Amino acid sequence: MDLLRTPDDRFTDLAGFDLVPRYVEVADPDAGSVPVRVATYRVGPEGPGPTVLLLHGEPTWSYLYRSVLDTLVAADIPAVAVDLVGFGRSDKPAAVADHTYARHVAWVQEAVFEALGLDDLVLVGQDWGGLIGLRLVAAAPERFRAVVAANTGLPTGDADMPAPWWAFRRAVERAETLDVGRFVASGCARGLDADARAAYDAPFPDDSFTAGPRAMPLLVPTRPDDPESAANREAWAALGRFTRPFLVAFSDGDPITGPMAPALQTHVPGATGPDHPVLRGAGHFLQEDAGGELGSVVVELVRGLD
Repeated sequence: MDLLRTPDDRFTDLAGFDLVPRYVEVADPDAGSVPVRVATYRVGPEGPGPTVLLLHGEPTWSYLYRSVLDTLVAADIPAVAVDLVGFGRSDKPAAVADHTYARHVAWVQEAVFEALGLDDLVLVGQDWGGLIGLRLVAAAPERFRAVVAANTGLPTGDADMPAPWWAFRRAVERAETLDVGRFVASGCARGLDADARAAYDAPFPDDSFTAGPRAMPLLVPTRPDDPESAANREAWAALGRFTRPFLVAFSDGDPITGPMAPALQTHVPGATGPDHPVLRGAGHFLQEDAGGELGSVVVELVRGLD
């Protein structure tokens, strides 16, 4: 597996995001001799108590959580954001075929549980951050004090994906050059300024770096016999036994993940207690449209934990 690494100077002077990454190395589950560097960002105090784990999705990186992180810092709540492999400042496997759902789960699991040694976690997962993060919750529920599912789900391929998602997948497949900033802007209800677009383009100096964003839509299970459908069914069953607080914090303007909100609320026992906030006037990337509001939701949840 060939790995690409975005030059550091691509990340200088990013609007609203000056966090210094802490890098960890993880093994490739299919070729263990190849170390993969993963970028993580830590804020807040280090010590006992819950740590918020922020996982982004396609085609963004931890920059997406800058407003949420600011809110957590102001509340003195520790948090760690992780750049998925292929995104942000993490290493980028050069071929689309290098990316599999199972590999991404394994990479994040090793980075968070083993390399960083994190426990007592509050997951905030959006888009692929939920597809991966919910698998981690299902595999190790004892490590998670609570979950915030934000515009995400756990597709098994037993039901068809919505038409807007298929349109996005086709657009990514057909793009000769992947304009990541434009794709992010299209998922924002309140617009995205030029500085933010540039920040989302920063990890990808040229199209050779975009195998990750090109691969992820292809990895979503869309058939009952998809390679990861069985694993997601098992994870879905495990979530049906998760009794700790599980907050469904969706926007009101995401046609891709919207139908998953009621499914999560009714399936997960931990979701039966709390009032589930709806972030108004926000699109798929609710962290861009309503990051401060989402951060406040997370703060209230963490402060209410026993």
